[in-house]
Amino acid sequence: MYCPYCRHQDTRVIDSRTADDGVAIRRRRACPACGRRFTTQETVILTVAKRSGATEPFNRDKIVRGVRRACQGRPVSEDQLALLAQQVEDVIRSRGSGEIPSQEIGLAILGPLRDLDEVAYLRFASVYRGFESVADFEEEIAALRAAHVGDWRAEDAELLAGQTGLRPESARRRPESGAT
Repeated sequence: MYCPYCRHQDTRVIDSRTADDGVAIRRRRACPACGRRFTTQETVILTVAKRSGATEPFNRDKIVRGVRRACQGRPVSEDQLALLAQQVEDVIRSRGSGEIPSQEIGLAILGPLRDLDEVAYLRFASVYRGFESVADFEEEIAALRAAHVGDWRAEDAELLAGQTGLRPESARRRPESGAT
């Protein structure tokens, strides 16, 4: 490691610690030539394998930009986008691979985005999964509704019953005692 002050080629490590929840290593170094100290941070460089076969370094900002487009006009803050990008990066790094296909990044985005905002999830999924028809949207919406069966409000249950003739199990009424 070169000294950033005098450019001497051989520096000595004084202390090493993990940083960023174990993703990086911070090293405190000293230069024997000029005596100055400095800190370095080492991280594993993740590369993304694109569908075209090209590779590029992983960039968390690209996740934020892509998800921000899906969240346009939705009540999602920049902090929430940053947190989602951090969750996605943590999932990707936990796999232990230095190169990750871009498709896996998209899959890693879908879960946290669905939890954050379902409309943004539908927008992102429609592009990522290549929805080609209204039926594709209907299938995905049905899956989202099925995930919320226990969360139905009475108005939602009535709307669903009116549109489809179905009633969520939790919204079905039991006959009152004494009814004829």
